[in-house]
Amino acid sequence: MNFPMKLRARWGKLLERRRQGAAMHTILFTHPSCLEHDTGLGHPERIDRLRAVLAALEAEEFMLLDRREAPAATHEQLLRVHDAGYVDSVFARLPAHGHGALDGDTVVCAASGEAALRAAGAAVAAVDAVLGGEARNAFCAVRPPGHHAEPAQAMGFCLFNNVAVGAAHARTVHGLKRVAVIDFDVHHGNGTQAMFWDEPELMYCSTHQWPLYPGTGHAAETGVRGNIVNAPLPAFADGAAFRAAMEGTVLPALDAFAPELVMISAGFDAHARDPLAGLNLGEDDFAWATQALLDIARRHSGGRLVSVLEGGYDLQALARSTAAHVRELMAG
Repeated sequence: MNFPMKLRARWGKLLERRRQGAAMHTILFTHPSCLEHDTGLGHPERIDRLRAVLAALEAEEFMLLDRREAPAATHEQLLRVHDAGYVDSVFARLPAHGHGALDGDTVVCAASGEAALRAAGAAVAAVDAVLGGEARNAFCAVRPPGHHAEPAQAMGFCLFNNVAVGAAHARTVHGLKRVAVIDFDVHHGNGTQAMFWDEPELMYCSTHQWPLYPGTGHAAETGVRGNIVNAPLPAFADGAAFRAAMEGTVLPALDAFAPELVMISAGFDAHARDPLAGLNLGEDDFAWATQALLDIARRHSGGRLVSVLEGGYDLQALARSTAAHVRELMAG
């Protein structure tokens, strides 16, 4: 096998772990329907984003990924975090032909409902697989993204809040008491924060550029019992500033919370190449953050971690950053 020398040792380690038991491997959840969500010409949240991610994960170093199709989320699963009227309205507003809009940024087509169900269903299936002992961790390569979606409102390219649906499933079906979501997308996850605000057994931690869309995420926003942790970064902040925010604010809060499951809203638009914001992170910063969060998972949740794709709008940066992230998940 013509395998790069610098990755050969890691690959051998992964093979050995795979031989030791199925619970050591990483599962990739995705679905072809997520490639049918057409947002129209010129929209940044476009089909090519997921194509770039999936192409990157076809590299030889990812041969041991357990690839599975995401199921569709059920109505019941969505209603744990979304209002029933809102869920019904999303499907009622899908156009039979062409494009429609749920807000000024969130464009939909006839296939968008199925894509959104599969994206949320991926998070649910990943939680089931990880908590059921089938894998140590999982990555959901899906779209539309989810962290801006509020209980009764679509926002920022997001229809349903995928990671929140997964977190609610972990509590309701698996009986977990403490679930943490860490969000390193460049945009603050206002939807996840809103859903977690009054839930002290759920923690939401976010690093993001501030001020920036959607305007939430000030450090003073802490939830009803300090379960919301925001570490905003100024425009042009680099990897050193990001790591300092993680080490000084986010990681200590997670250690104190001691989550039984770690979940990641994995947005890669804080990359220096991304056109929609102004932070200056690189692939090595995302790899470092993944390692740090895997350490948290090992200390508190038996290594159990679920990651769900959010933003990232430069195709090259998105592909490379996702590869760096999944590489660490497989090694962790």
